Amino acid sequence: MPDSCFPRQVRILKPADFERIMSLRVAAVDGLLRVHGAPNELGHARLGLTISRKVGNAVLRNRWRRLLREVFRLVQRQLPPLDLVCIPNSKNPPQLRSLMESLPRLSDKIQKRLAQTNSPHLPAANPDALP
Repeated sequence: MPDSCFPRQVRILKPADFERIMSLRVAAVDGLLRVHGAPNELGHARLGLTISRKVGNAVLRNRWRRLLREVFRLVQRQLPPLDLVCIPNSKNPPQLRSLMESLPRLSDKIQKRLAQTNSPHLPAANPDALP
């Protein structure tokens, strides 16, 4: 199942990429997550995580990381081709199902905001473009 893994190509790892996404200042928020986004030319979504100590101890932060990576892995085909940085809004890790509903909804909001502000046309999500 190569399409349901979490390879290096779908991760945001470089500090310059995080700075680019955060400086664009396009975000969507709900009770669980704050998601910042920026368009990319790759044809698929990428995920970056920022989990501060405000969330809790290392056990809670790692739990958040595992949950967010799993959610991204499961819903990546539903996401628009954006670079997404997720920041938890809650100290308690939620259920997987609620995150699976939240991430696509927030990424769609970001895509709409980017389409209104920056470019008249952003590429639509391409389910066959994932590595």
